[in-house]
Amino acid sequence: MNFAEKVLDFVTKLKFTVQLPTGIEVMHPFQDNNTLKACSQFYNKYYADNFQRHIIIGINPGRFGGGITGIPFTDPIRLLQVCGITNEWIKKQELSSIYMYDMMQAYGGAESFYKDFYITSVSPLGFTKDNKNLNYYDDSILQERIRPFVLKCFERQFDFGIDRNIAFCLGDGKNFQYLSKLNKEEKLFGTIVPLSHPRFIMQYRLKRKQEYIGYYLEQFKTVHL
Repeated sequence: MNFAEKVLDFVTKLKFTVQLPTGIEVMHPFQDNNTLKACSQFYNKYYADNFQRHIIIGINPGRFGGGITGIPFTDPIRLLQVCGITNEWIKKQELSSIYMYDMMQAYGGAESFYKDFYITSVSPLGFTKDNKNLNYYDDSILQERIRPFVLKCFERQFDFGIDRNIAFCLGDGKNFQYLSKLNKEEKLFGTIVPLSHPRFIMQYRLKRKQEYIGYYLEQFKTVHL
């Protein structure tokens, strides 16, 4: 199987059997046929090869991006306008998706970017509480219970063709702390490089957006020197 086929095999077989804390629900977009169709088109467009890639790790999908499309940091608008994949979802934007695709444009375009990088999250499935996005680390019980699921997902994704010497973590606070601790215990990667999370940048540092994009690109260049 090529890289795309391995990703699609992973998402179509993804099972979540974790007992969730009261009031927390899981978002499993891959149970939706429209999501699987979009994922198939996306991964076959950008990943139908056997190139090795570096991994970029987010927190967990949100309701208006990967939680709908199944593609990390890709909302229905970017899926259509940048990736050229038509979809029937409401064209609602997601801040992190805007940032990531602007960054990809600065990198040389989505095609060039996806040839070098594979994006995932600590949890490939998202969580909600009171109909709002929930980060896995914001509930200590959830964080502990999903650990086996997280590790199993990483193990499966390593088989795609991931360079494990350097990983990039989106979120230089709690997400980086969690990944660093997990990495120390499980030896997943050689080095983890923290980057400010796209949503933080868009929400609190918008005027410095280009500066952050420049920093991202500087860090990404280090794996191609």
